[in-house]
Amino acid sequence: MAYDSKTLENFRKAGKLAAKVRDYAKTLIKTGMLYVELADAVEKKIFELGARPGFPCNISVNSTAAHHVPLEGERLAFADGDLVKIDLGVHVEGAVADTAVSVSIGKDEENEKLIKASEAALAAAIKLATPGRKVSEIGRAVEQAISSFGFRPIKNLSGHLVDIYDLHADLTIPNFDNKSNEILEKGMAIAIEPFATDGDGFIREGDEISVFRLERPASVRNGREILEHIASEYVTLPFAKRWLARKFNPLKVNLFLKEAIAKGMLHPYNVLLEKKGSKVAQTEHTILVSETPEILTA
Repeated sequence: MAYDSKTLENFRKAGKLAAKVRDYAKTLIKTGMLYVELADAVEKKIFELGARPGFPCNISVNSTAAHHVPLEGERLAFADGDLVKIDLGVHVEGAVADTAVSVSIGKDEENEKLIKASEAALAAAIKLATPGRKVSEIGRAVEQAISSFGFRPIKNLSGHLVDIYDLHADLTIPNFDNKSNEILEKGMAIAIEPFATDGDGFIREGDEISVFRLERPASVRNGREILEHIASEYVTLPFAKRWLARKFNPLKVNLFLKEAIAKGMLHPYNVLLEKKGSKVAQTEHTILVSETPEILTA
């Protein structure tokens, strides 16, 4: 897999900016802050740096593993003892960099150990992001690192190939040895994201949905202007309901989303919850596969 020099430059720029925004987010988070305030600050910073969000900022806390994107008017706030996952993306002309960090609100031994397990797993996995490597080998390294801390990886969450305007392209980077014979190719951009938990090691879908992706455009009775906005502004990258609610009439947004989902036009991302209700830590980088793996979001 090979990108031209301009596209590689865009991936590298997106990665540097994503790292800057991720580190900025860590300085903001504190007890009493609303989730939506942090998400807004992250997304605003991305625009200030001259890029665009690759997807809405995910603020997933404790047993929520992923896909909690704050709604307009949401009043959830951080509390002491929370284990917070901040998962964000930046894109430059469609080249997406995906990165995540876990933060403990206040001192909490369990939180810190889970975070270290996820970080150690990512470090072990990155070393293996070389051409010709089986993805199952990366998964084995992730599982072994997390297990050494006495925890489990979440097996039904995984990393992924990243492509132009395609956040989750057609290659899975597992968090355990899934016995796959698929291999990495030189020049691939991949997101590796180990999730560590003291629970069962599996997630389930919750009812909450606040982020979507345009999958197959079609005619709609409600909100044609909303559809046109999505197609032009986000293309095929995920977007937040909150973003639409700030630009269009919220009632019209609800009607549009209901119709578009029913017609299979949108892919909804349900919030993902650890099955046992246990805490989850996540750490993530986007890497360019090469003989010496290049961490784009370092």
